[in-house]
Amino acid sequence: MKIGVLIESFRKDFKDALKSAARLGVQGIQAYGGGKTINVDLSAAQVKEVGKAVESEGLVFSALCGDFGCKMFYRPEESRYEIEREKRVLALAKELGANVVTTHIGVVPTDKGCPQYKSMFKVCKELADFADSIGGFFAVETGPEKSAVLKEFLDDLGSRGVSVNLDPANLVMCAGDDPVLAVHNLKDYIVHTHAKDGLQLYPFDTRQFYAVEYFGLGNLDPEKGECIREVPLGQGGVKWPDYIAALKKIGYDGFLTIEREVGETPEDDIELAVKFLKRRLQ
Repeated sequence: MKIGVLIESFRKDFKDALKSAARLGVQGIQAYGGGKTINVDLSAAQVKEVGKAVESEGLVFSALCGDFGCKMFYRPEESRYEIEREKRVLALAKELGANVVTTHIGVVPTDKGCPQYKSMFKVCKELADFADSIGGFFAVETGPEKSAVLKEFLDDLGSRGVSVNLDPANLVMCAGDDPVLAVHNLKDYIVHTHAKDGLQLYPFDTRQFYAVEYFGLGNLDPEKGECIREVPLGQGGVKWPDYIAALKKIGYDGFLTIEREVGETPEDDIELAVKFLKRRLQ
C-alpha cells in the first residue's frame, strides 16, 4: 500500500504543500476538485502545469475530491449544474493521471421507497455510468451509514463506475461501525481510502449530522456537546493493525491518504501520521 495526503490538510499554498508532502516521503496527494488551484475551469495548459508541479516533487495524484454538498443527491431537479460539475471533475481527474473522485452523497436510507433513496439512486447511477464510460471511479465515502447498507445500495446500482472511498474514522465516529467488517463487506468496491482516526462520543442519528434539511429532523442536542472527535492516528476507535491486515487480505494495494481536518499544527500531525503508517506497513 502507498501513503498519500489530502493536500489541503496542510492549510498552505498548493506548491508549498507539495514540498511538504515530498519532504514527508509520501507517494501521492489527493486534492479538492473545486479549489483555487485545481478546478473544472482550468485550461489545458493550466492542467498540464499542475501535473508538472506534482510530478516535479516525485508525487502522483491518488484522487480528486468532488464534494459539492448533498443537495444534488436529494434534489436532482434543482441540481443539474452540480451534477454536470461532478462529471467534469471526474474527467479532470483522468487528465491529471488519477481515476478516482471521492465524495459524500449524504445518508443512504434503509427505506428504498422513500423519495430521498430514489433521488440518490438516480443521481449515483448517472455519475457511476459516466465514470465507467471514461475508465474512472465515482467513490462514495463511508461513514453516514453502516457498510452493509452501503453495500446493498452499491450492489443495486450495478455499475462498475461506482466504488468506495473507505474512511475508517467516519465509520467509527458517525455510523458506529467496525472498519474491519466494512473492509470485508465492501471489498469489491474499495478503490481509495482515507487515513484518519476518531471517536464517537455518543450515538446519534447520522441524518441529523449529514442531511437534516432533507429528512426534516431536529438538530443534534447542543447541550450534549460534540458528538464526534477526530484524533491523531492510533488515538481513536480504529484498530489499525486489524484494519490494515484486512486491507491486505482483500488484496488492496492502493493509497492510504491522510486527512487531517482539525488541530492547530496540521503539518506536525501529518508527519506523525506518516510515521505511524510507515511503521505498520513494514
